[in-house]
Amino acid sequence: MKLLFIDDEQTFLNYLAKRLILDGFTVKTTFSGEEGVEVASKEDFDVAVVDLQMPGIDGIEVQKQLKDLQPNLPCIVLTGHGSVENALESGKYNAFKFLSKPVDMDTLIKTINAAYDFRMQQEKLSSGSDGSQGIKQQGVLGKLYGKFRKLYGVEK
Repeated sequence: MKLLFIDDEQTFLNYLAKRLILDGFTVKTTFSGEEGVEVASKEDFDVAVVDLQMPGIDGIEVQKQLKDLQPNLPCIVLTGHGSVENALESGKYNAFKFLSKPVDMDTLIKTINAAYDFRMQQEKLSSGSDGSQGIKQQGVLGKLYGKFRKLYGVEK
């Protein structure tokens, strides 16, 4: 599973990335909202973990831009500056879950896996759930496949 982490706390982020890599995840770290959005414009990810308060563009703006770039990308908001208002605002922009720092590693991994499972279910539903061909749809190719099926009326 390919993860995008966006957080300005480099030591914290490097620690999380090392732990997740040991657990079998592929992790791309970025240290600002702008950098995270730029990376997401060039690569597809399965799940994003976004800090809420960062210099430059904040986590809510990052989520808006990620949703435009990768509409099915679930975002987990991870912050030390959480509030109910921020959680509600994040929920408007594809926030899968709102977690406070410090986060328990097991909780984070379970949340990442749940976000990925949710994404796969959503993509399966939006693609017409054609399992007869055994094609696992994800990323850009999966989106194009679904659009072509709808365009040409191919439904099984």
